[in-house]
Amino acid sequence: MTLMKISIITVVFNNKDYIDNAIQSVLGQDYPYIEHIIIDGGSTDGTLDIISSYAYIIDKIISEPDNGIYDAMNKGIRLATGDVVGMLNADDVFYDPMVISDVARAFEKNPIDCCYGDLIYVDRNGTDRITRRWISKDFEDELFEKSWTPAHPTFYCKREMFEKNGYYRLDFKIAADVELMYRFLQKHKIRSKYLSRMMVKMRNAGVSNSGINSTITITKEMKKAIIENGGNFNLIKYLFFKTLKISQFMKK
Repeated sequence: MTLMKISIITVVFNNKDYIDNAIQSVLGQDYPYIEHIIIDGGSTDGTLDIISSYAYIIDKIISEPDNGIYDAMNKGIRLATGDVVGMLNADDVFYDPMVISDVARAFEKNPIDCCYGDLIYVDRNGTDRITRRWISKDFEDELFEKSWTPAHPTFYCKREMFEKNGYYRLDFKIAADVELMYRFLQKHKIRSKYLSRMMVKMRNAGVSNSGINSTITITKEMKKAIIENGGNFNLIKYLFFKTLKISQFMKK
């Protein structure tokens, strides 16, 4: 049996403190057919030196200015040659060495176009200290309108879906990942599977969860994403279901 190739894209800019952890996490996966692509935005803090020390084993490295994180992600997808594409943020690590094996198994055993799972938020200085659990569920129509979304760092999709349904939109500041997943899952009805397992440890203080201003921005962008993709957005319903997520921030 020919193994499915999984492309993992890591986007980074001036993150010398954590990029090594991300690279080591990819190298620690037990799945043998991984393509790792790193898109660096032109780092000047020593990040590129760390990346270059792994040049012998990283499949593709690009270092040049870009138009933001989503532009960099698009570059990575266009460079990818894998059957399936996913992202591992420079701040993040895989939950355990079997994550990509389980992703590959999901595609091999199910007629799907994408899969996703759960993640935990952890303290930036200690990945053993959990600050939030993001538990997902099987996709159903209009879940996004209830403030639900898959955890983007756990989202793995067939490369052909991007070629067919489009890439990350650059007119979104912090919610282009959610817009893309809404477009794929809700508008284009691609086939999905929820993997009921932790997949990623995500360090706190990501771009899309850093204060009231970003909450306002992401709500506005969610409205835009839903309406422009043919859905119906109700602010009261959206905010009501958003408040129900508070339980995810309980420390465990």
